[in-house]
Amino acid sequence: MKFQLAINLERMDDSLDMAAVADHTLDMVKMADQGGFDIVWAAEHHALEMTIAPNPFQILTWWAQHTENIRLGSAVAVAAYWHPINLAGEAAFLDLISGGRLEFGVGSGAYQREFDRMKPGLKQSDAWQYMQEMLPALRGLWAGDYEHDGEFWSFPRSTSVPKPLSEPRCWVAARSPITFDYALANDCHVMCWPIARPFAEAELYKQQFDDSVAKANLDPSATKPIFALMRHTALYENEAGHDAAVKAAQCQLGQFAGLFQNQGDVYDGFPRQLAVEELQNPEQYTAETLTENLMFGNPDEVIAKLKRYEQLGVDEFIYYASLGLGHAEQKRSMELFCAEVIPAFA
Repeated sequence: MKFQLAINLERMDDSLDMAAVADHTLDMVKMADQGGFDIVWAAEHHALEMTIAPNPFQILTWWAQHTENIRLGSAVAVAAYWHPINLAGEAAFLDLISGGRLEFGVGSGAYQREFDRMKPGLKQSDAWQYMQEMLPALRGLWAGDYEHDGEFWSFPRSTSVPKPLSEPRCWVAARSPITFDYALANDCHVMCWPIARPFAEAELYKQQFDDSVAKANLDPSATKPIFALMRHTALYENEAGHDAAVKAAQCQLGQFAGLFQNQGDVYDGFPRQLAVEELQNPEQYTAETLTENLMFGNPDEVIAKLKRYEQLGVDEFIYYASLGLGHAEQKRSMELFCAEVIPAFA
C-alpha cells in the first residue's frame, strides 16, 4: 500500500491568522515529502475559508518549490469552472516546473453553492457531463494540435502551451457507478471518499470499481488502474488526543454537511456549522462512530485499520489531514504516521 496526503489551507473561524495557516500547510507537505508519501493533493474551492483553494495549480507550484520527491496532484480541478485550453496549460506548466511530478485529478464539483457563483444555472448533479467532455479535450491539447466542437466548449485548432513533459496520469473522483464506469473506460485511476460512513461504504466503492474494471475489458498488459480511498486521519497517544480529534471532526463535518446538503449559509467565507442533530444520518457523527469509521487511533490501531483496507484491495490510502484539528496536533499525527505506520507497509 502507498500513501497520499490531501490537505487544505483551512480556517474554521477568524481566530486563525492566514499566514500561520499557510506556514502550517507547507510544513505538513514537507513532512510528507520526507516521510515517504507518494502524492500530495490540492483541492479547488471558491469563497470558502475551510478550503482555501482558488487554483490548485498555484498551490502545487508553491509546494513544488519546497519539495523533492512527492508527486503533486489536483484533487480535483472542477471541469465546469475551466476552459480546456486554460486548464491544459495550467496543468502542463506545473508538470514542467516540477520536473514531471503532476498527477492530474478532475471531477464534477461538490457544492451547489459554488456552482451558483462559478457557473450559474448549472445543477451540481449535471456537472459530470462537463468532466466527461473535458478529459478527452485535455489529452488532445497535451498531444498537439487539436480542435474541439462539443456540447459545452468549441474552439479551432489549438495546442497546450506549454506541454507536459509526458502525458500525466489522470484521476477521477468517483462516487456513482456512472463515474466509475467513465474513469475505468478512459484509462483513469480512481479516488473515492466515504466521508464518515462505515467500512461497508468502502466495500461498496470497491465493488463498483471492480465492476467497472470488468466492463472496461482492460488489456491485461496495460498499467493496472489504481483504487485510492480517502479518510480523515488523526493519530494520537492518549484520551485527550482522541477527544480533540473527534471534536474537530464533528465541527468540520458539520460545516461540510451544511454545504453538501445546501443548508444554512456562509458568512464572510465561513459556513454555518450544523449541529449533529441537524445532519442527515446523525448517528454517523457520534464520537463512537467517528472513532470507528475514520482513521483515528494510536499507531497500532491505525495500522490494524489500514490492514483491513489493504485486504479489501485499496491500493493507495489518502491521509486527509484537514479536519479542523489544531496545528500542533496535526503535526504530531503526521510524525506518528511517518515514523510508525508507513514502515509497517514498506
